[in-house]
Amino acid sequence: MLFRSIMSCDIGVYGMGVMGRNLALNIASKGFNVAVSNRSPAKVEECIKRSQEEHLGEKVFASTSPEEFCKSLIKPRKIIILVTAGAAVDKTIESLLPYLENGDILIDGGNEWYEESIRRTRELEEKGFNFISMGVSGGEIGARHGPSLMPGGRKECYEALENILTKIAAQVDNEACVTYIGGAGSGNYVKMVHNGIEYGDMELIAEVYNMMQNAGIADDEMSSIFAQWNQGELSSYLIEITSLILAKKDTDIAGLPAQEGHLIDRILDVAGSKGTGMMTVKEAAERGVSAPTIAAALFERYISDEKDLRMRAASMISGPSFDWSSVDRQQLVSDLKDALFCSKLVAYAQGLDIIHKASQKFNWGINLGECARIWKGGCIIRAKILDQIKRAFSKDTPLDNLLLDPDFADQLVKRQQAWRRVVGLAVATGVPVPALASSLEYFDSFRAQRLPLNMIQAQRDFFGSHTFERVDQPRGQFFHCRWTSEHA
Repeated sequence: MLFRSIMSCDIGVYGMGVMGRNLALNIASKGFNVAVSNRSPAKVEECIKRSQEEHLGEKVFASTSPEEFCKSLIKPRKIIILVTAGAAVDKTIESLLPYLENGDILIDGGNEWYEESIRRTRELEEKGFNFISMGVSGGEIGARHGPSLMPGGRKECYEALENILTKIAAQVDNEACVTYIGGAGSGNYVKMVHNGIEYGDMELIAEVYNMMQNAGIADDEMSSIFAQWNQGELSSYLIEITSLILAKKDTDIAGLPAQEGHLIDRILDVAGSKGTGMMTVKEAAERGVSAPTIAAALFERYISDEKDLRMRAASMISGPSFDWSSVDRQQLVSDLKDALFCSKLVAYAQGLDIIHKASQKFNWGINLGECARIWKGGCIIRAKILDQIKRAFSKDTPLDNLLLDPDFADQLVKRQQAWRRVVGLAVATGVPVPALASSLEYFDSFRAQRLPLNMIQAQRDFFGSHTFERVDQPRGQFFHCRWTSEHA
């Protein structure tokens, strides 16, 4: 194994898992000297081997200990930590601190809970160190070739890192997919909500696929439909890979012989999750933001895990009978395209509203247009629609909700009948479309001048004396009714 160490590395990466290794190689490929280290030396050796294979060996320097790692870095030291969120981050920081000096910058690039990053920022700044929480999106391919980066913390720390971050980030329209997000914890927060939107987007696509499948559209034909959609307004990374997934034959699974047919039809309908979707839904509730599309996507993953229970239910509980041959497939595909566009837009609106409310709460000053811009490349939710979203938030008139943008509002109005036909057909046939339906319900509630929540407030006052406001009195004045003789 080859270990090298110098005193002039521009930046260090600690944590040589898939993300850390690929990010280190990305940094080296952009001309920077990068020090790498890991609790397990074998992981460092693997990174060095990869760097040599990619002819980057002279730019990547291995360290066998935290001390050697820190000594190899130019001051003020800049260290990206890519380890499992939680206790592992604290342990890594603890191992590095004895070899750091005032002004050094630690950057956590994991999917950490934002409150933990706020705590670490406070604790490290009290000791004279700096801390940045940075969302990194794009998976291993993005980490290697250009991710979307979402750094939050002290702005002067971002400025010290900006030269490196702008070069290693994804590049779209001659702009780097990185920007200063805001204060402590904001980088984790924006990445978390990005993942929540991702949950919604993936579930919406899955539901559209399910409707096509029920209508008897074959995998290869569906693949062609998604490929065609990817050439237009729905163009996105997730639409692109959906087309490729639907076309894939069952031929490349390690340890299994090649089989006839498509791989998608042999994948178990149980979806996992790593926590960021749950965190987003939790934060939506904490900030008082309605986010039913994201919540539906999360809960559908949970119910998918109840496979045995669902199998038992399927044998006992029958749904409606329906002749799918009566459906105009061409019309259905057209309607699904519109329903997907509208629902996708709603998912973005919900996610960006969560970010907006948190930014107000924590005084982060997050620019939602910039969030849309840096999501245009590198990350999982990169999509053509983000250009229009960025423009919507860049107009002179402040935008309180994405759906209030005149251009988007017009699109929703024009497409709503197709959207309603899709959800109506799903309800009539018993096909579950929780995210498509929740998105439509959000749209209808959002545009409603009057909701029946006056009844709920009357009920709350009846049983709990919670009071209510009146339509004929100014907002902020609360009243209580003596509903019966038994009420006080």
